[in-house]
Amino acid sequence: MFSRSALRSLAQDLRLTTPSAIPSAPLPQRVFLHQAASLRNAQPQSSTQSSSLNPDTPLSATPQAQDTQPEIQQGFKAPSGNPTTTPNTPADTFIPQTRNHIPIEKQPVPPTFDSPLKVTQSLMSRLPHLVGQTPHYIVAELHARPYLLTEGDHLRLPFLMPKVKPGDVLRFNRATALGSRDFTLKGTPHVDERLFECRVRVTGVESEPLRIKEKTKRRQRHVKKALSKHRYTVMRVMDVKVKTPDELLQEGTQVVEDAEDSPEIETRA
Repeated sequence: MFSRSALRSLAQDLRLTTPSAIPSAPLPQRVFLHQAASLRNAQPQSSTQSSSLNPDTPLSATPQAQDTQPEIQQGFKAPSGNPTTTPNTPADTFIPQTRNHIPIEKQPVPPTFDSPLKVTQSLMSRLPHLVGQTPHYIVAELHARPYLLTEGDHLRLPFLMPKVKPGDVLRFNRATALGSRDFTLKGTPHVDERLFECRVRVTGVESEPLRIKEKTKRRQRHVKKALSKHRYTVMRVMDVKVKTPDELLQEGTQVVEDAEDSPEIETRA
């Protein structure tokens, strides 16, 4: 029987005498990869040294810092307008304040009539007093509901108007009264729309808070919940204008004698 120390010495001798089991094939590959990597690192260094040592090359040929401003290509036209505006700010953010700022395609279509407007002599004589006294107010009707409006007012309709979007310009052509501080023109029952102009601009849509209503029947434990969240169209009155006698005559208005059912301008006492 061999002792443990003898067996350990024999095992150490066998390890020293036996060849290594690790194959030597990957060693050349590792050498080749190391040489390729060293060559790649050496090429840019040599190119930079040659470019720095060669004084014949101009300074413009050496790589400089990249310009942050893009080059303007041929055929590109810079947008004309306010020079203070930046490319990040869109042009649609401009809010029109008068009728001249509104594009033609968004202006309302003028109405067409079969017969010219007929105005009495008393109305034509008092019309300059109403035109000269500003501001004007109008009692416009929309879906059989009256709205007292002046220029600059914000109007929230009790419903969501279909087929309109923010920026659209609408004209209220149905009014029961039109006046100023001391004069009032009342219609019978409505004022002719060719005597005035009332334009509003759609500004957006507002929604009310969510409403929860509980519904139940007698002698039943089941409770139903009805959810509702209505939306309303918001507008801004842009223009309330009363036409002058000269404008009416240019449009072909006929001056007739007074009649019982003709509209008149009343003066406040």
